[in-house]
Amino acid sequence: MTARVAVVGLGKIGLPLAVQMAGKGVRVRGADVSQAVVDLVSGGRAPFSGEPGLAERLGEAVQSGLLTATTDTTAAVAESEIVVVVVPLLTDAAGQPDYRAVDAATACVAAGLRAGSLVSYETTLPVHATRQRFGPALAAGSRLRPGLDFRLCHSPERVSSGTIFADLRRYPKLVGGIDACSGECAARFYESVLDFDERPDLPRPNGVWDLGSAEAAELTKLAETTYRDVNIALANEFGCFAAAAGIDIYQVIAAANSQPFSHLHRPGISVGGHCIPVYPRLYLAGDPGARLPAVARQINDTMPARAVRMLAELTGGLAGLRVAVLGAAYRSGVKETACSGVFAVVRELARRGARPMVHDPLYSAAELRGLRLLPYRIGAPCDAVIVHTDHPEYNLLAPADLPGVRALVDGRAVTDPGRWGAIPRRVIGQPAGNASPHRPPDRPTAGDAAAGPAPADNQTPADGHAPPDRQTPADGQALAGEGTRAGHPG
Repeated sequence: MTARVAVVGLGKIGLPLAVQMAGKGVRVRGADVSQAVVDLVSGGRAPFSGEPGLAERLGEAVQSGLLTATTDTTAAVAESEIVVVVVPLLTDAAGQPDYRAVDAATACVAAGLRAGSLVSYETTLPVHATRQRFGPALAAGSRLRPGLDFRLCHSPERVSSGTIFADLRRYPKLVGGIDACSGECAARFYESVLDFDERPDLPRPNGVWDLGSAEAAELTKLAETTYRDVNIALANEFGCFAAAAGIDIYQVIAAANSQPFSHLHRPGISVGGHCIPVYPRLYLAGDPGARLPAVARQINDTMPARAVRMLAELTGGLAGLRVAVLGAAYRSGVKETACSGVFAVVRELARRGARPMVHDPLYSAAELRGLRLLPYRIGAPCDAVIVHTDHPEYNLLAPADLPGVRALVDGRAVTDPGRWGAIPRRVIGQPAGNASPHRPPDRPTAGDAAAGPAPADNQTPADGHAPPDRQTPADGQALAGEGTRAGHPG
């Protein structure tokens, strides 16, 4: 592979992808509008932690000279034959796609685009966006014709923070061009820079799968993520009914899933992360008449307030109470609060007159304050507790660790009922007083770690313009995600 590649967006998806390509001997020019990110990458240092193998592989790629970084996206594109765009697309307060970051990146790409190049969008997009939005935008800015003067495809990223290099090998790489030649060009490129595990469980050999059109690739990514949101919503509906009926939903799910046609996920306090709360809305942008994804989103969005209401029922009201919310991250082991339900929980607690405080083993007190969350320290006094994140540190908590606690709502079914004695404890999906933990080791959860493949998106706000509920609601700072302020002028 001798072609030069520009990767637009050096965030949690784009940077490992650039490192993977450089590791295959490809000369990669990474572009990101954050000077801080570019400086770190140029020095061989990752701008974020938590990605196994990245630090070592990044250092090797930079030292070899195969990976360099710049804030000048247009120049990087002008030096390259292949352009991979990994800039995030989120939704605005009305649930509509907020294209500003991707549009800005596209304008920079168009200004440097050369005839004969391939442009691949890995950003998760509504159906038709590659062909109908970004094709014309690239044409207008470059005066080149899509499919004739340059190739254009969609190839959605399908990886998860914390397992990106493994996921690149584990899952088929999907491509879909705006025409057959674009798809074939994309397939040849990705075959040259990726390696794949043997997957005898798949209907065809693991590798690059050309789906025949950009639209098919777009829909595949939206389908696999929207499915999970709908499944979680169904689990939440079942869980709320089961608890009211005196039934343990976790026993029910385990029993139902013993039959191979049932794949129920688990209920929980929130659905967070970069993909599951967002991509159903991107699907709805292309299919606004669809009913099920919209209803599922509504159901899952109500769960944080439902958990707070459960706590209020246990305590007889929340006004004036010190409530410790355990977990800010959207899922266990990932230092990320994008679309985390913690913010909705804190807002609802405050609305009811409580004094919410937040603990997370992955965040310092200063970092929590930066997120506009009042820090809580395990061992400090509190009146009540809500478990939001399934960090393993919370599994063995007992009242002695939370002096003064008089009620617990466990939104993830992680606490040990045997440790709570006479303290009122409620678990989403279990009737009051149920003492069964029912937490199988490889359980699907009601978040980005739900059943099935690991979360296949890690997109975060790129330009500080995403609404507060769709980004880390600190001070408009962008998240270090798929493209940290990537691909457009800062």
